[in-house]
Amino acid sequence: MHDPTPDTSLASFATVLAGELPGAWTSTYHPDRGGDNDHGALTDRVWDMNDVADALARHTVDHCAVLQRRDGTRLFVADPIGHGDGYLIAALAPDDAPDEAFRGVREPDGFTVGADPFSAAEHVTQDLLPRYYAALAQVHDNAARLTAPQPAETERVVMTWSGEALVVDKPDRADITKALTENGFVFAPDRNVFVLSGDDTAHQAASVRATGERLSALGIDTVLRHPQTRPALGTTPVAPPSPSVTSPHRGR
Repeated sequence: MHDPTPDTSLASFATVLAGELPGAWTSTYHPDRGGDNDHGALTDRVWDMNDVADALARHTVDHCAVLQRRDGTRLFVADPIGHGDGYLIAALAPDDAPDEAFRGVREPDGFTVGADPFSAAEHVTQDLLPRYYAALAQVHDNAARLTAPQPAETERVVMTWSGEALVVDKPDRADITKALTENGFVFAPDRNVFVLSGDDTAHQAASVRATGERLSALGIDTVLRHPQTRPALGTTPVAPPSPSVTSPHRGR
């Protein structure tokens, strides 16, 4: 049975709290050291946008404690700052994730607990840690997306209608050239393109389908495209007729 009147000094409170949390935790006390301390670096990592963040913004932290588990989970513990009893407890954000990974992630806000570390451990275990794990999972997922290699743009072969024939610009890859020639495309050196005649439309359709299947097996998309229509030289496009105008009226 624990002592009903535990030592409520910050260092002792944090040490007892660490022993009551699930897993193996260590507690490190950060005293003032005459103003030469690393409290600013710690408070900058406090993962909170609620009461704890508000308290830290209004007051300077004279001393604090950091609880850390082997998996890297860290908790920040400080006096309530100002008037009041108990302690401020909040999670510390991970250092190994880029700032972009935190965008859109709800902070696992901390809270103020009473001076009893045993009761505080229950609040941390049942409330703060689950919210921290959920937020951390989102951050890690975002970080993985940021560092994942972007998929290369899919290569494609464009078949353009030219009258009844289909035309393909001469490709750089030999395997694409082979797929075209094996399925009826003939190279036209004067135009530097491959041409599929439209004399037999059924044969042409079968050739296009077979070529597309072969190119798909190579990871290449096939696109059929009509040539862009351009106005004849020296002519001006005819403007569309003006819409008819009706007399305005009011409904009753």
